[in-house]
Amino acid sequence: MTVDEFETLRLLDDEGLTQEACAARMNVARTTVTAIYDSARRKIAKSLVRGHRLLIAGGCCEFAPVQLHQEITEKGKKAMRIAVAYENGGVFQHFGHTAQFKLYDAENGAIVAEQIVDAEGGGHGALAGFLQAAKVDALICGGIGMGARMALAEAGIRLHAGVQGSADAAARALVAGTLEYAPEAHCDHHGHHHDGECSHDHCADHHCHGN
Repeated sequence: MTVDEFETLRLLDDEGLTQEACAARMNVARTTVTAIYDSARRKIAKSLVRGHRLLIAGGCCEFAPVQLHQEITEKGKKAMRIAVAYENGGVFQHFGHTAQFKLYDAENGAIVAEQIVDAEGGGHGALAGFLQAAKVDALICGGIGMGARMALAEAGIRLHAGVQGSADAAARALVAGTLEYAPEAHCDHHGHHHDGECSHDHCADHHCHGN
């Protein structure tokens, strides 16, 4: 299943949008939404009826340009910038609701700069766009939904999910190559989740286009 097929299912069946509203959100024609939705439902049916594995990959996702509204330290040309979903010194566990990130710039195996910044917007699309604008190379977080994973992949940001404990320790461990993380960690706060997708995540700040 492609990213745009997944997004159409999410908007129509999970958020309950009309096809017209879904088309506006995805920046495509309503007839395109209908075609994408039909294709997605056929794939879901085959997966359920025939026991086929369902893989979500491919498609096109464009992020709306993000203008930062706070001063962020300039990243060095040879630096790797790590962002940690941050709360009270620790790794925040629900990516889609992250209010702050702590940024770490690493060079030659050592952290050379740190900065705490406010997340500008909520939901996986807005957060991925913000991290991309902040020139982040890698993200450390706790639970995270499938939509957010796809948004980060489209933004070119490496994901290290399922991390708990101190944000500083996690960043140092990533730089040292010793970070332990759980690639399949999902967001399940409030006890509500759908196929690993945090039910309160939004995709308002990027558009998925059907071919």
